[in-house]
Amino acid sequence: MHIAILTGGPSAERTISEKSAALVAKYLDPSKYTWRMIVLESDGWIDQASGIKVDRNDFSLTIHSRKETFDYVFLMIHGTPAEDGKIQGYFEMLDIPHSTCDTLSSSLTFNKQMCKDYLKAFDVPLAPSLLIRKADEDISDRLMALGLPLFIKPNCNGSSYGVSKVKIKEELESALALAFQYDDEVIIESFLNGREFGCGVVSDGKQLYALPVTEIIPRAEFFTYEAKYEGASEEITPANLSESLTHKCQELSKKLYTVLACKGVVRFDYILVKDVFYLLEANTIPGMSEASIVPQQAKAYGWTISHLLDVIIEGTS
Repeated sequence: MHIAILTGGPSAERTISEKSAALVAKYLDPSKYTWRMIVLESDGWIDQASGIKVDRNDFSLTIHSRKETFDYVFLMIHGTPAEDGKIQGYFEMLDIPHSTCDTLSSSLTFNKQMCKDYLKAFDVPLAPSLLIRKADEDISDRLMALGLPLFIKPNCNGSSYGVSKVKIKEELESALALAFQYDDEVIIESFLNGREFGCGVVSDGKQLYALPVTEIIPRAEFFTYEAKYEGASEEITPANLSESLTHKCQELSKKLYTVLACKGVVRFDYILVKDVFYLLEANTIPGMSEASIVPQQAKAYGWTISHLLDVIIEGTS
């Protein structure tokens, strides 16, 4: 199977995308796959090795007068245009299988508030929240109705970019300004005082696997970018949970994977309050760097990273 590993892109999460793509390239089994690293730049999609641009009419390369096509795409772009479902539509039109959820599931989960609204019908525990836009006026009373502290975050973004924890009313204006740097919509969530956990789920097309649960203990007040990617957190896998709570988290994660019609590997993040797991968000293209949670969980499950990649490819081909 000849694979295109897609990385780069215009989002603030580009650096993480590059690290994730490097891990995929490192661990793809060379006895099963060949691959090229394709980097999304503003002036074209570039094969990293040759510098040649991809022909986006059919997603092919022409190198030394020889046309080269791909059997499969490993999407390692965090944020837009992959985590929001845009690029999936392109590959689905070309009938080229890829490693992630489809266009609808990706766009739904990327929009945090819309995903929460959808999941209310499925009795999923969720933090109270509201959505605001730049044009909205006189919103302070609405925000205060949720109580303090509050979390303010871009509605469509990842890697904790633009996220603030607001403890006093005077911090609202600067927190909103920061979040609006990343999106035109901002989600405001009530603070839940509990422990944070993540659980990855993946399917090989036949069986659904809930990976071991990870407890995330950030050194900052919440799971910031630095905590996620620069070692500023303690991550314990498997988490120090009872067997019943571990099972509860894994079963809820598998339910969400099914309800949201997910594909590939998806990580669900939670806050645990009084034995209830409240969903924070679904990550349909979770980080896959050496420091990321899903690779840690796969290893704790007894899998190699190569086997995890095999499972993802089998379940989405």
